[in-house]
Amino acid sequence: MMKTLKNFTVNGKRVLVRCDFDVPIDEKGKILDDFRIKKCLPTIKYLIENKAKIILMGHLGRPEGKVVEELKLDKVAEKIADLVGFPVGKEDSCIGPDVEAETNALEPGKILVLENLRFHKEETDNNPEFAKKLSFLGDIFVNESFAVSHRDQASITGVPKNLLSCAGFLLEKEIEALNRVMKNGPEGAPKPMLAIVGGKKVETKAAFINNISKVADFIIISGLIAKEVEEKKIKFKFPEKIVSPTGQLDALDINDESIKLFQEKIKQAKTVLWNGPFGKFEDKKYAKGTLAIARAIIDSGAFSVVGGGETVEFLNKQGIIDKFSHVSTGGGAMLAYLSGEKLPGLEALGK
Repeated sequence: MMKTLKNFTVNGKRVLVRCDFDVPIDEKGKILDDFRIKKCLPTIKYLIENKAKIILMGHLGRPEGKVVEELKLDKVAEKIADLVGFPVGKEDSCIGPDVEAETNALEPGKILVLENLRFHKEETDNNPEFAKKLSFLGDIFVNESFAVSHRDQASITGVPKNLLSCAGFLLEKEIEALNRVMKNGPEGAPKPMLAIVGGKKVETKAAFINNISKVADFIIISGLIAKEVEEKKIKFKFPEKIVSPTGQLDALDINDESIKLFQEKIKQAKTVLWNGPFGKFEDKKYAKGTLAIARAIIDSGAFSVVGGGETVEFLNKQGIIDKFSHVSTGGGAMLAYLSGEKLPGLEALGK
């Protein structure tokens, strides 16, 4: 059984939290969207109130084992300081005797941010020695990074082998929301249920579409996915549940007829699960379809779960992200979990 933060006494303990700091940045390293950082706040604030020594670790971008100046976590530390309202310490590394000394000297209720884990190739290689060095920095490990929990990496699966471990509040909330979607009966999300699958790459989404078809009444798929299904002759388990756009499948946006069709389906739903945009939404000219889907979900009043980096970014820009019941920080992790896969990060916590 996976333990949660409230199973432990954290007062005076060094609590090593694996956060999700992989936020969108510009070429100078300025944070463009702090959604993922804000999602870690309930756990961070709980640890502050309960006088833990708080050590935060995470990654940004894909430095591939090298130090990349604009991928340093200084701006992340500054953002956390803004959000908690007091100065936050920042290390130049994430392992080593100096960092260990700093974690030991940390005052209860204070925060220390470690440098980007992926500056070390050993992180993505899941090197056991690297995981052990990270473990020296804490007494308790908290996984607060659902978005990376489908990866077998040192800070996700290696550290829990060496420390008492648990799920943070965000990870707990993610699993509860996704489990509710997948359950039938009174504990599950209300029916009818609609899944909306946007974007492209049908290979990565076919298992998800097949698995979600067991509980969903309908699945709306994007034109690009529908086109790939045709070209690659992919067979779904419940083809009668699939709803595709009308007209040109590789168009830059969905047409008015498709919007109307999708709005009708959304209106009937009591639960909506949405992952992936429709069309070239980043260009304002082609955002009409994705925005119409978002608005229809909000207007439906359905229990709504949304995930995927691009979708979340779009909803944030539109200022409507808080209108959804649950917004997942995970894209790949969300799809993997809903496909029925075992997530290494959750398995490591005893899920």
